[in-house]
Amino acid sequence: QVQFMESGGGLVQPGGSLTLSCVASGTRISVYAMDWYRQVAGKQRELVATITSGGTTVYSDSVKGRFTATRHGVENTLYLQIDNLTPDDTGVYYCNGRRSLDTQKLVGAWGQGTPVTVSS
Repeated sequence: QVQFMESGGGLVQPGGSLTLSCVASGTRISVYAMDWYRQVAGKQRELVATITSGGTTVYSDSVKGRFTATRHGVENTLYLQIDNLTPDDTGVYYCNGRRSLDTQKLVGAWGQGTPVTVSS
């Protein structure tokens, strides 16, 4: 069973930075397009960043230039560096994977997510 465990969230002031982590079990993340999602209370999960098996990154317009997705193959861990945080970045962040960018089908169950709160 493919599972993901996110961590690294917290309370941050606007303009601050965070690095989120996602550890995978039951699979090797290097073979998938790995995604980061953000969910705001009362809204659907929003795809914010993707890193493909080849290392190509894709970002939503709202986070482009501030979010950086990376992957450590040996540690089987996905990272999301978030810089210049704004209150709109507040939400619970989740990771998951897809076999390719051409599918919406996810490879694993949703983890607990890691909450990020941006507030002064």
